[in-house]
Amino acid sequence: MKKPNELFDVSVEAAKGKANGSFLKLAVLGILAGAFIAIGAETSNMASFGLLAEADTYGLGRALAGCLFPVGLMLVVLAGAELFTGNCLMVGGVIRRQFSTSRMLRNWVIVYVFNMVGAVILVLFIHLSGQLHSGGDLLGAVTLKIAAGKVNLSFVSALVSGIMCNWLVCLGVWLAYAAETFAGKILGIFFPIWLFVTSGFEHSVANMYYIPAGILANTNPDYVQKAVEIGVKPESLDALNLQGFFVTNLIPVTIGNIIGGAVFVSLAYFIAYGRGAQK
Repeated sequence: MKKPNELFDVSVEAAKGKANGSFLKLAVLGILAGAFIAIGAETSNMASFGLLAEADTYGLGRALAGCLFPVGLMLVVLAGAELFTGNCLMVGGVIRRQFSTSRMLRNWVIVYVFNMVGAVILVLFIHLSGQLHSGGDLLGAVTLKIAAGKVNLSFVSALVSGIMCNWLVCLGVWLAYAAETFAGKILGIFFPIWLFVTSGFEHSVANMYYIPAGILANTNPDYVQKAVEIGVKPESLDALNLQGFFVTNLIPVTIGNIIGGAVFVSLAYFIAYGRGAQK
């Protein structure tokens, strides 16, 4: 296993390959990553929707969802894909002057856009599969509940939740860098992601699944009626639109995700170890 003072250098080497990736490579791997994260999101919803529907069992539902969601990041890291939130660690390569800021931003923009493409493809697949009818339309109702909660956050809440989320996500990637074995990498990823999902923090790429899924679910009156029955306020569904998706949620969450990964992980460990500091 690699030691903590070795991990910043490992992250920089990984970032160099990402900065030099071709458009086609980044696009394909970005689609895969968006789909992988969406698979983690929809599966965790399927497992926990009965618990998430009730206030008394909501925390337990989050914990169960957190057990399954990490598979999405495992697929990204171990099978190989490009995920915007994990790529916030590329800041280390810029700090070390291994590539320019423009190369990092190029990666971020391409990967972010194609993460969204992959996530939306999964939204369409899930919608067409009829999965949201599960539990007598309860899964569709809970999908609405989750999405409505996200598009009704304040800017500060979304920003801070985004920071906390990607602090943990990038720590999961960091621990995967430390592990030498397949099983070790899985364990390194699992626990930080379990914490972020259980806590309900905001992940921009996951929200590319959750919110569009909610927007589509909002067009089905059966899901809407069921959502109201489990306590969703009808007026909260009014924000399930493109403005709620992009402006209210994605902008502050994405800014928060960048801060969480770039500042609280990459920059923090550069200060601790990247300048030659000793353990």
